[in-house]
Amino acid sequence: MRSITFHRRLLGALTLVAGLALGLPGVASAEQQALKIGFQKGGGLLAVLKSQGVLEKSLGEQGYRVTWHEFQAGPQLLEALNAGSVDFGYTGAPPPIFAQAAGIDLVYVGAEPHAPRTEAIVTHKDSPIADIAGLKGKKVAVQKGSSANYLLVASLAKAGLSFADIQPVYLPPADARAAFENRSVDAWSVWDPYLAAIEKGASVRVLGNYEGLSQTNAFYEASRRFAETNPKLLQALLGELAKAGAWANDNPGEVARLLAPQLGLPEDVLTLWQKRARYGVQPLSAEIVAVQQKVADTFHEQKLIPRSVKVGEIVWKAPQ
Repeated sequence: MRSITFHRRLLGALTLVAGLALGLPGVASAEQQALKIGFQKGGGLLAVLKSQGVLEKSLGEQGYRVTWHEFQAGPQLLEALNAGSVDFGYTGAPPPIFAQAAGIDLVYVGAEPHAPRTEAIVTHKDSPIADIAGLKGKKVAVQKGSSANYLLVASLAKAGLSFADIQPVYLPPADARAAFENRSVDAWSVWDPYLAAIEKGASVRVLGNYEGLSQTNAFYEASRRFAETNPKLLQALLGELAKAGAWANDNPGEVARLLAPQLGLPEDVLTLWQKRARYGVQPLSAEIVAVQQKVADTFHEQKLIPRSVKVGEIVWKAPQ
């Protein structure tokens, strides 16, 4: 009996090895066919695509299994991309800069258009702080390495201040809202839908947004390994995002209704956000790269990243 059991185990092991070599269905093969997408709790076009359920159908017909992984903000998402927990994700402008400076091997694979009012720096309506210059010496909550972080840096510079002139309090959005509401910070730099939620739920004053500043983009990123080994899959994914973006731009009310149950936020909050949002997927032009390089240089000048980076070095070139 022991001999029979041994030979059965040996046969099973050899079958698994052969399956791996030939790419036959199995545990490792199924994993090779998985597309792991990171999306932010705050929503965005990936959240729309997830809610629609069309990606699972279109890619499922091509033999791919889609899994979704939620993160509070872009920096956490790119940490997961570095660890191999996700293959693809979406962030604001700064997170990939911080990631590149930290040695994370990622590539930019697409950009979204400007939406200057979807991020802002807010204070309490009864606060004596009247403008950005009034933030000098004050505590400001912000997610480190986020697009709101750059908004804060750029806004301070325009007002003649440096980042060293304030007291940054680095907090993820949920903790930052609590700190703002209990007034342990004086202001908060944040993005939608957290911005829309605080505007609807509390008495706030907007001190500044991206209007009047250099217009940054949001980006889609992938691990370099994934982009190089799955170019057709990546192009198919970007194509589905482009279609979802065109629909979302034409149907802000529908987007709000679609995302409300997923985000656990009232529709009026999401409608406020969607009215000022703008979606779309476009390749990284020389102009987009130049603006992103300016963001990177600003962070380096402010000593917020440990070394300078060249954005153009990690821009993915789609195969022709």
